[in-house]
This record gives sequence, structure tokens and C-alpha cells, in this order.
Amino acid sequence: MPTITLAPDGSIPLPEQLRNDLKLRPGDLVSVEVVDGTLRISKQKSAKETRSTPPAAKPAAAVAQVTVPEELKTPMQSIKGVGPKLAATLSKKGLDTVEDALYLLPNRYEDRRELKKIAQLRPGNSEAFFATVVSAAAQTTKGGRRYFEAIVKDETGSLPLKWFHFHPNFLKKQLVPGRQGIFIGDVAQFGFQREMHHPEVEWAAEGEDLSQVMARDPDNFGSILPVYPLTEGVSQKVMRRIMRDAVQRYSRYVKGALPDELLQRHKLLTLPVALREAHLPAQDSDLSALNSGRSSAHRSLAFDELFFLQLGLALKRRGIAVEDGISFKVTHRYTKELLKLLPFSLTAAQKRVLSEIKEDMMSPHPMHRLVQGDVGCGKTLVALMAALVCVENDYQVAIMAPTELLAEQHYLNIHGYCEKLGIGVTLLTASVKGKGDTLEKIASGATQIVVGTHAVIQEKVEFHRLGLGIIDEQHRFGVVQRAQLKKKGANPDILVMTATPIPRTLSMTVFGDLSLSVIDELPPGRTPIETRMVRESRRKEVYALVREEAAKGRQAYVIYPLVEETEKSDLKAAVQMAEHLAQDVFPDLRVAVLHGRMPAAEKEAVMKEFKAGTTDILVATTVIEVGIDVPNATVMVIEHAERFGLSQLHQLRGRVGRGSERSRCILLAGDKLSEDGQKRLEVMVQSSDGFVIAEADLQIRGPGDFLGTRQAGLPELRVADILRDGGVLEQARKDAFALVERDPELSAPGHERLRGEMMLRWGGRLELASIG
Repeated sequence: MPTITLAPDGSIPLPEQLRNDLKLRPGDLVSVEVVDGTLRISKQKSAKETRSTPPAAKPAAAVAQVTVPEELKTPMQSIKGVGPKLAATLSKKGLDTVEDALYLLPNRYEDRRELKKIAQLRPGNSEAFFATVVSAAAQTTKGGRRYFEAIVKDETGSLPLKWFHFHPNFLKKQLVPGRQGIFIGDVAQFGFQREMHHPEVEWAAEGEDLSQVMARDPDNFGSILPVYPLTEGVSQKVMRRIMRDAVQRYSRYVKGALPDELLQRHKLLTLPVALREAHLPAQDSDLSALNSGRSSAHRSLAFDELFFLQLGLALKRRGIAVEDGISFKVTHRYTKELLKLLPFSLTAAQKRVLSEIKEDMMSPHPMHRLVQGDVGCGKTLVALMAALVCVENDYQVAIMAPTELLAEQHYLNIHGYCEKLGIGVTLLTASVKGKGDTLEKIASGATQIVVGTHAVIQEKVEFHRLGLGIIDEQHRFGVVQRAQLKKKGANPDILVMTATPIPRTLSMTVFGDLSLSVIDELPPGRTPIETRMVRESRRKEVYALVREEAAKGRQAYVIYPLVEETEKSDLKAAVQMAEHLAQDVFPDLRVAVLHGRMPAAEKEAVMKEFKAGTTDILVATTVIEVGIDVPNATVMVIEHAERFGLSQLHQLRGRVGRGSERSRCILLAGDKLSEDGQKRLEVMVQSSDGFVIAEADLQIRGPGDFLGTRQAGLPELRVADILRDGGVLEQARKDAFALVERDPELSAPGHERLRGEMMLRWGGRLELASIG
């Protein structure tokens, strides 16, 4: 710490050198401490520079204390017929209280208002019919497998029933010829024959007719029946009885909080009524509307849930907007110099997005912006320009990527430019050596840009003055990581990027609190990539294409889904196939292998050689999915293409077509393809538009698989389905954001309860405690 001796007259001279050392400016505060006749002088950190002094909190609006009614906390064991053992089984399904049960909606509904005749039974459906047993006996297939078969009939025809796991004596006692009952199960079709396997049976007592049997069991017959997602060991019949009791006794305690104006405008049911109708549909309900999730009950429940989620996101965005942040000045000290170093010009889309980012950075509130753009659109350059604006203002930048390879790639892409501009850049990943020195440079401010993985947000990493956090491939990080990065500074700006086009419905839920920028233009000179699906039987033609391109001095990628083969998998693996290609197929070409388990230094060496053109064929796993740029690579062969998700295939395809030469992507598929696999590959062949592909992928795989993991930030919805309820989501978002626009603090009469309900449902999950 700088020191200075008191002058004889007691004055405190501050030499110019000291003022420079402390970087003192007019208006800066200094702290003065006298120790043994010596003054210790240090510059005080401003609120923006210190994490320990958060911005002064704004007075929060009144929040009505909303809690879950005690009745809804009733344990499932209080339901009639639920003992300790059954309660433990239900708990595995997440059903601990009656509130959990009320929000476990049926998967589908079956029409049991009237039973079918055998002639009316449709294959692929769960059906129920009344019939008489004709015969019953154990049988053996041609292959020697034993099964039990009964033939039942009514006045319209007969149907075989089969059991493959059975106790012959028990079934013989039950399936006595002449005995009548209601048979319930899935109808299957084999050739021209329909049959039913392992049906449930409700036997008629002697002298009972069909109407008497149905009246005896209202949980299984005589109405539209809900079909619930089951836990092993709990039958539909038991589940329906439990749910009926829970709904009839406890649904009235559910308190709806939606304003009457919204209920009336959108013709929505109140929450208790919607729950009752979803579980216990009326006799005259529209079965197709129920099964498509578009009944009044389903629409009302979805709107209620999505409205409060969107209200939370609107408040979160508003909370971010009203926080004190860093107001950056755009001096062009480094940005103009970088543009001179580039061998190309920015596209109009890059300029537009950069302008949106700069506007955010110049505002006095923290930026929270998502930049979305297709493979190869130049997001990294836009991020670097934003980083330079931050560095121009004497702040640091943290760039966080999901894998070491991508972090290394970003580091290699930017550190050459930064070196020429005199800016210190460092790489921080789990495998980086000499971490102590690296951490010291970050803490002292000697390093201005830090590129790394999750290592960047570890507790021991201290930034001197973090001004901007950039998160790449945002969908692989959760909300928590975003918040942890934010805590490394005093309300730094946050810029998140993704090359995976996110469909609109997902964008509104996962990234609903972020402003959105889209780079919808590729740099000039990029050639369209020709995509073909080729079956395994034509493998030699694919190898001929690779050889042909290599003869022209071009390079190729060959992608495999696994690193090494295992006994359990028939997938070709990268390591073994690299050896096979090098020795048996292309002995005259230079073949290298790249996968995630390799040490970082080895990966970097392999990539450098491929970039330099000293390797002809790079055999790799999906580690090369994002961020790798080799313009001379013109062929991408993807083995077992049917095993990859659409977005992943699109990312992989984007590794070629980065130069001016004609590029091709070959989707090498097995000769036997599932329906989904065929659909995915057809979409790839037909379209190169990332957003079209993403929408198709979302439809095929569903949101959870599309994003990869729950950790990806997808809110856990109890009743809404963002694929099915896209239109409801749009409306709920519009209404919620409009409400916050009109009443930013939700302090108008009646709105305090809205805010309280939102905090109860989403406050913790959206990290809204500071706003509430």
C-alpha cells in the first residue's frame, strides 16, 4: 500500500506519482489511516467496483403474504384406502400431499360411457367390452414359448385373449366357459387377427346383467375415465379411486388468484372448477378436446400456470432494469482497431445486434441479452466487440463455455487479436497448469479477458473489476450458473449466446427474462451445404467422395457417437474406427482422432494440425459440435446419423461450408431406421434453416430432450405443456408483461395478491427473492 510521511506543518501533500498510482480522479474518495506517524492512503472502491456494497435497495412494493392452505398440505395417507405402504409408493411419483395429487393430471381419457361390441374394437386403442368365455387352455408357440389363451365372444364376433406370464391353475379357475365379464385392455393386431393381452377383468356375478356390473364399479365404468401416469404397483382402478377422493374433498381449498377481468376475457374457468373438470369430466364432455389437452379445464389450468411464470419473468426483467449497473462509454479505442485487423467486414445483422448490445451497455442498468444465431453467423466476433467496449472502460470480461474444447477454441480465436491490441487474455479450465499465477493475474486486473469453463465461477476465482459476463451455448448452463457469474462483480452486464436456434415457445420460458437479438445473416462467401442421406450399404461411395476431396487438397470430418466400443453397443466408435480408416481404408492419407477424454494439450495439438492442413481426415466425437472453424474442410460424414438429435446434426453440419468451396454433409444411416430417425434425417436433407430444424426437433423430441437436461433452465411446469400450449403461452406472456408495464410494482389494489401468488410459485425458482 502506498505510504507518505506527514509534512512538518501537518499538511498532506499528494505527489503526482501517488495520484497516478492510485488512479485518482476528481471526486474520488480516499481512506486515510495514521500508523506510527505515517499516513496510509488508499482509494476507496465505489459501489460499482465492490461486491460487498450492493446497490441501495429500492423500496419493495407491498406483497400479500400468500401461503398454501393447510388443507392442501394434507398427507396422501389421509385419503381413504391409502396406507403407509401405498403412501410410500405414491411418494416415488412425487405425490406426498393432496396438492401434489390435484396437479397430477391424467395422461389421457377413455370413453367408458358405453361399452363396445367386439366388432367395434379398434387396434391400438385401450378398449372395454362385455363378453362370454367360450374356451380356455395353455398353448405353445412354434418356437416353444408357453402362453395361456381364452376365446371370448358376443353377438358380433369373437376375440382371443392371451397371457404370457401366468399361473395355469389360477386362470383355469377364473376363465370358466360360459362365465361373463367386462374385459379391459389394449387391442393389438397381428396380420388379420385382433387380440388382447393380459386384460383386466370385472366378472359378472351369477344373474347380473351388464348395467348392474357397471353400476357396481363407477371408478371403471359408465363415464369418461381419466388414465393417470402410474407408479409400479398401483393399478388405474386404485389410482382413480384415490384421485376421485382427493379431488372431491380438497379441490375447493385451491385459491385462484387470476383477476376476474382475465378470466372473463379469455373465458377461463376458476382454478377449483378447472381441476375438478380435468380429473372428473362431465358425461357430455368432448373426448377429443380432453385428449388433446384443449378442453376448457386444460386451457384454464395452462393459462393460470403460464401467466404466473411470465409475471415472474416480467418482474425479473424489470428488477434487472431498475438495478444500478455500469454505464459504459463507447470510446472505440479498441473496437475500431479490431475492425482494421479483420480481413472482412461485419454483416448488416452483426452491426444491428452490436448496436443493440452497445445501447444496453451504455444504459445505467445491467444488460441481460441473449444473442441467437445460426451456425457460422459470427456471434463470437460480436461478443469480442462487446468485450472490447468493456475493456475500454477499465473493466474485466469473463467468457464462459460449456466444454474445455470450446473454451480453448474461443481463446485461440480471440487471443491473437487481443495480443495485437495489447489486451491480456487468459484461459481458465480444470486442466490449465499454473492456476495460482492465473488467479493472481485475474484478481489484480492484469488479465482483462478470462476465457474458461465452469472453472470461471468457482469460489476461489476473484475478479478485480468484472464488468461483463459472456456465456456461450447458454442452453447447457442453468439459471444458477448465470447468477453465480453475476455475483463475481457488482451487477456486471450479462450477454448470453447460443448457436442452437431456440424455438419461440422455449425462448419465452427458458430465456423469458432476457432481451433477444438474432443474427439472421451469414457472412458473404459462405456456400450452401449439400446434405444427403446415405444407407450403410453404400458406404464405399462415401469413402470415394472423401478420397476425391482429399485429392483436391481438401479435408474431411468423420463423426462417431462414441469414443470406444463397448460390448453393449453396436455403434461404431471413434478410436477403433480411426485406426480402421488409417490402416485399411485410407492408408495413404493422414488420419487423426479427437474426443473429449483426451488431455487439453493433446486436443489443441490435433486441432492445430487439422487447421494447418497437415491432417486430411479428422475422426471425432461430438466435441467438435460447436466453435471449430476450418474453412478448408468440405466433407462431413456423420456415422449412425439417426442416433443424433436434429439440433446436434445441424451443429455438426455447420463445421463445413465455412469457406468458398462446395461442401457436403453425408448422413450415414443404418439400413433399419425408426420412424423418428427417418423423420429427423429427412428434415436435415430438406432444410438448412436452423429455426425450421429446431421447431421440427422440438416437435419430435419434446422440450426436455431438446434442451438436454433439466439443468438447462427449463421451468418445471405441473400442468402446462409448452408444445401443446404455445398459443396460451403467447397470450399469458402478453397479458403478464402488459400488467407489469401498467403497474411495475404490482401495488395497485388487488395486485398485491398477484405478486404474492407469483412469489409463492416461482420466486425461488426464478431467484426473485430480491425483487419481492
